[in-house]
Amino acid sequence: MDAEVITGEDMLDIEVSSGFGCDLISDSLCFSRPECLLITGLTNIQIVRVADMIEARAILFVRGKKPGRDIIRVAREKKLPLMVTRRFLFESCGLLYQHGLRSS
Repeated sequence: MDAEVITGEDMLDIEVSSGFGCDLISDSLCFSRPECLLITGLTNIQIVRVADMIEARAILFVRGKKPGRDIIRVAREKKLPLMVTRRFLFESCGLLYQHGLRSS
């Protein structure tokens, strides 16, 4: 993924059961599954709260979007790894699918 780890370097060995790519908070709440990798371009504080609610294991931000300090702080408190890739959402999901990650 050529991803940069923002926080959670010590948690990169956790397993995710599936992936879910979306830029809508409502869809993330309705269609994702626990223990997923949340793949999104949303970089507001609500996305970390959504990830916590759906019990996501990590967040991958796409399109090179980097989260702000408040998001990083909350993610650290929640023990939620954050990563950033310059790839687009579609490409990121496709690459992860090619390597065996399935959808929620």
